[in-house]
Amino acid sequence: MKKNIAIIMGGYSSEYKISLTSGNVVFECLDSTKYNPYRIHIFKDKWVYVDVNDTEFPIDKNDFSVTVNGVKTTFDCVFNAIHGSPGEDGFMQGYFDLLNIPHTSCGMYQAGITFNKRDCLSVLKPYGIKTAESYFVNKGDVINEDDIIAKVGLPCFVKANKAGSSFGVSKAHTKADLQPAIDAAFKEDDEIIIESFLDGTEVSVGVIIYKGETKVLPITEIVSENDFFDYEAKYLGKSQEITPARLTKEQENKVNTVAKKVYEVLKMTGFSRSEYIFKDGEPHLLEMNTIPGLTRESILPQQAAAAGISLSDLFDSAIEEALK
Repeated sequence: MKKNIAIIMGGYSSEYKISLTSGNVVFECLDSTKYNPYRIHIFKDKWVYVDVNDTEFPIDKNDFSVTVNGVKTTFDCVFNAIHGSPGEDGFMQGYFDLLNIPHTSCGMYQAGITFNKRDCLSVLKPYGIKTAESYFVNKGDVINEDDIIAKVGLPCFVKANKAGSSFGVSKAHTKADLQPAIDAAFKEDDEIIIESFLDGTEVSVGVIIYKGETKVLPITEIVSENDFFDYEAKYLGKSQEITPARLTKEQENKVNTVAKKVYEVLKMTGFSRSEYIFKDGEPHLLEMNTIPGLTRESILPQQAAAAGISLSDLFDSAIEEALK
């Protein structure tokens, strides 16, 4: 009997449009001989099942079911395609865990830790994972620009602590750039992280569970036409994404080892994509995404293709792993 799969997409953050695209790709690629896919839009004002005619039916949050023409449908598994809150920060994971519904993403704790850039880096540092120098600011704190520069130097990156797709990220070249960058970050989050600039090759590394094994996918090198890998570079064609990356064998081995270690230290499951910059020959972790983009142009699907894994197989493996 075919399994009913709820593909959740949308979300509460600035990333909702990207999530809708990711979710629709999953919907189109799932093996129709094995699964009945359902598109579920999750927004602050509504949770709805959207059928092929774009008719909406409300989700019963008590048991995450939907009733259409008097027939109630429950789900065997949830495919999580929500970038940002509430799909990537642990809230949906906790909800589905309480309902005992399998889902394709990592656990609630792992989602909460990795979504919080400051917490994630703090957890990993004792394991020898190299990172940029960082300075933390919360909304309402007195901003001491001289202290910031003394800690991280210039140029530096100012980032919203809990946001993705480079929303709320700016590169500050001068002291005068800092306050506008901080203001922009606070529009996305009430916590920010300011990091030193690492001048080196930037790479993105996908690590997944595929057919029961932890697998590091072929590495992607990021070459941005803009000042850094911002929203335009990620989604509007302002970058080169070169897979496999132009690394030496030594660099490749180092970043593969670190990426797998990070995945295992955090006790991850599901998909992940982490960003690293090589400084003095060593990969430095920037952040980890646990619900990476799944559009046909996104990095993780590119890496899967380079590894000979189709989108249908990639998504099927995630569901099979969740159903275990």
